[in-house]
Formats: sequence, C-alpha cells, structure tokens
Amino acid sequence: MRITVFGATGDVGSRVVTEALARGHEVLAVIRDPARAAAVPAAAEVRIGNAADLDDVVSLSLGQDLVITATRPPAGREHELPEITAVLLKALAHTEVRLLVVGGASTLLVPGTNGPTLHEPPDFPAELRPIAQACADQLALCRAETTTDWTYLSPPADLRPGHRTGTYRTGTNELLTHPNGESTVSMEDFAVALLDEAENPTHRRTRFTVAAT
Repeated sequence: MRITVFGATGDVGSRVVTEALARGHEVLAVIRDPARAAAVPAAAEVRIGNAADLDDVVSLSLGQDLVITATRPPAGREHELPEITAVLLKALAHTEVRLLVVGGASTLLVPGTNGPTLHEPPDFPAELRPIAQACADQLALCRAETTTDWTYLSPPADLRPGHRTGTYRTGTNELLTHPNGESTVSMEDFAVALLDEAENPTHRRTRFTVAAT
C-alpha cells in the first residue's frame, strides 16, 4: 500500500513507519521540522507538511491508499488534536483514502461497567484532563463523520517503548486489563495492530483497542 504517516518521527509514528516499511509498503513520512528528517528511515520518502493545513493534507494524501495520523500536541496545546483530526476528516471526505487515527485511552470505559469512561471519575489526574478531553473531542468528531472511511485505535492505559512480539488482544470500547489489573502494550505491538488493521480492515468507522496478550 501507499501510506502517508503524519507525526512520523514521534514515539508511535516512528514505529508505525518502521513496521510499514518492514511489510513492504511505500511510506510517505510527513514531518513539520526539516531538522527531524534524519530520524526517518532511508526507505521512506520524507515530506514537510502540517496535518493542520487542509491543502497540505489534500496534497500529501493524493494517490495514497491510507493516511495514518499519530500526531500528539505538546502540553498546553492539547486543543490542536481535535482541530487536526477535523482537517484530516475533511480532507479525506468523499475519497477512497482511508484514515487510521492513533487515539487516546481515556475515552475507554472502566472495565466491567457500561460507564463511566476512564477520564470521567473525579479522581482522574488533573494534569491529564486536557489531553483526555482533547481525545474525547477527537473521537466524537470521528463518530460524527459519515463521508470519510476512518478507524480510531485506542491504546491501553500504559503504552510505552518495548519489544515487538507480534501478538495482542483486541477489544472495542472497554479498557483491556489483565487479572492483575495491568493494562499495557508496547509501542511496537501497537504499531503491529495498526498495520494489521490497515492490511485487513475489520473496524471501519468505529473505534477499537488493543492490549498485550
């Protein structure tokens, strides 16, 4: 496939690029800062662009099969996350280019309940509320969109660098946990799950989640 990756040098985005290249896909790695170009694998094509710019997104998705957004704004600019998602959804509307969104875990339901979501209880960490709300707004935008072929992937509670095992569990709207309460997956296996969905779509216009086996 021909895949455009926004946020290609980020923690998740860089692993998505690596995984996609390893599977033989053609990757267009989009970065905002030219100084980060050296961090992109040589097998990928590097382009400078901004996921918040409609013209950039239209240009960088033209002729592609898939767009993956793994952007994550810095603290204090969390509001940019749903703004970027709105641009991506608009740019790909009424096209055959699919959109895979790397989302957040905070919108997942507390295990064993029909609600609340993880970020709704009053003891949710205050410092995480801005990004949690941004992710909630991001997911709401996707769910309201009917003209773009989107998929939203939420990580478990703990997403960190690790090893690629190639295995994971999937769920829908509830946080996946182990009997000991842990909810985790490596960024490498998260990228595997994302590319598996890219190659064999099973969650079109819906959200799903993954966790370690």
